[in-house]
Amino acid sequence: MRTDFDPETLPRRDFYRLLNSLVVPRPIAWVSSRSAEGVDNLAPHSFFTVASVSPPIVQFTSVGVKDTVRNIRANGDFVVNFTPEALFDEVNATGTDFAPDESEFDRAGLTREPSLTVASMRVAESPAAIECRLHSTLVMGDCTLVFGEVTHIAIATNVVDEAGHPLIDKLRPLSRLGLDEWGTIGEVKEIRRIRASEWPREFRPREH
Repeated sequence: MRTDFDPETLPRRDFYRLLNSLVVPRPIAWVSSRSAEGVDNLAPHSFFTVASVSPPIVQFTSVGVKDTVRNIRANGDFVVNFTPEALFDEVNATGTDFAPDESEFDRAGLTREPSLTVASMRVAESPAAIECRLHSTLVMGDCTLVFGEVTHIAIATNVVDEAGHPLIDKLRPLSRLGLDEWGTIGEVKEIRRIRASEWPREFRPREH
């Protein structure tokens, strides 16, 4: 038995919450940008992914046109700051709808750090930052998809191994779930992808 939901009959907000509760966990783009007036903005966006490998492009979606989108369109760049578990309260605080002339850096007690390749500031407390130059935007319904070409990545030395690979147990990422729920790293499992040439005659998943 299943319960059915129709986007044509369910109120928009209810269907949005339902969708958010199923597309989980979602990584968070903690986007810093700068307004045309020079105000440093910082906001979390939980519709975030890699859009292209070559060229390297990341993409986040803004539900509605918010300060982040206006700033990026005005100045042409932004930074995606990593959201670690240790900054849970600060990440949540920057989701508050402050006035455009107020900086979330200041309201949340976060430190600005100059970027290497863009004007938008990095969050000094964040262990990693992805600097981006605006590639394009795409309006889809009531949302704006923002694509940024990656111009530089800066990662704290204490969260990478000797080969420069980020360590998940050091990064400890936050993710968004449904409603007011957030996810943490939890148990990490490793499994190697099976090549076609190695595929067993009869596939038997492991017992859990």
